[in-house]
Amino acid sequence: MSKIEKLKKIYGEDLLWSGKKCICGLPISFTRYILTSTVLYTRAGFLNIKEDEVELYKIVDKIMLFPLGQRIMGCGTVKLSSKDVDTPEKLLKSIKKPREVKRILDEAVKKERDKYMIRGRDMMGAAMINSEAAGDDVDFDGSGD
Repeated sequence: MSKIEKLKKIYGEDLLWSGKKCICGLPISFTRYILTSTVLYTRAGFLNIKEDEVELYKIVDKIMLFPLGQRIMGCGTVKLSSKDVDTPEKLLKSIKKPREVKRILDEAVKKERDKYMIRGRDMMGAAMINSEAAGDDVDFDGSGD
């Protein structure tokens, strides 16, 4: 049984992408990223495994980072911001073909948001509540006061 078949058996048939964190351009790390149609999983560790997940409809922003060392090795990092309480920021560090991964992620997030009929403005309330809790002044009317 191949690795992809094992992952499909564990995470379901709706596996969209799976990749590993690369070290010096080689996928020899014990961190694996698994993207299904509804959830992004991060599985890290060898003996003690930690698995974290973010539901796709909660992702609000994606940024691509290309540090020099990763560019030389043909890798990049995708930084995700989400409205998930446990994981407000997720890094897909040093992955191969980051632009392709971001495109797959964009499509999956859009489908999930359409499924739940969620738009960016629906997430705005949570952002304002979080900024108020952090002590930030929120300018509701845009007057600058």
